[in-house]
Amino acid sequence: MIIKAFGIISVTAWLYYRSVWVIPILFPVGIWYYRRFEKECIRKKQEKFKLQFKEMIQAVSSALNTGYSIENAFKESKKELGLLYSEKELISRELAVLLRKLRIHIPVEQAVQEFADTVKLEDVDNFSAVFATAKRSGGDMIAIIQNTANQIADKIDVHREIQVILASKRYEFRVMSVVPYFIIAYMSFSFPEFMDTLYGNVVGIGVMTICLVIYAGAYYLGVRLTEIEV
Repeated sequence: MIIKAFGIISVTAWLYYRSVWVIPILFPVGIWYYRRFEKECIRKKQEKFKLQFKEMIQAVSSALNTGYSIENAFKESKKELGLLYSEKELISRELAVLLRKLRIHIPVEQAVQEFADTVKLEDVDNFSAVFATAKRSGGDMIAIIQNTANQIADKIDVHREIQVILASKRYEFRVMSVVPYFIIAYMSFSFPEFMDTLYGNVVGIGVMTICLVIYAGAYYLGVRLTEIEV
């Protein structure tokens, strides 16, 4: 990601100013790009885990329906998820940790809470809170977990549907984002005499700076418009 961010500011410095001395000035932009790339990677990992977590609680709910205790229901969910995901997946690793805690007689609600504290996702926190309340109050554990599982699953499904709709818009946005770079590069190679007037002088630098600021503002606005939280 660092190399990608540095590459972007280097290309920007060459296309807009034809000078490597501008790169240090563009470092804040590079840092912003880097943080955005990092945030995007984290978002994708969280989306993947949410889907895995939905399948986990649905498996727990199904096991409870067939008569398993809550502890054994988590064991059965591990078996089911083992058919879908490798042991390297986060859900497999965290569920294995949870089961180890149950084997040494840590209370199941504590193990679930520590599971939630590790992954740090709102849906997992909500499930943990409801689970702990149901366990302490002695309510209908099966009905409560099924209801909670259905609500979380519905929320995750809606979120995924929105992400699918936005995926095409994000792709269009990425394509449109590189168009100005291609236009400047094309003009530089095809009409060098015309473009040379924009480099190495105050007026040209001012014009290119204004264009870059407008582009940066439009790009930031596009990023904000394609980010929807559910």
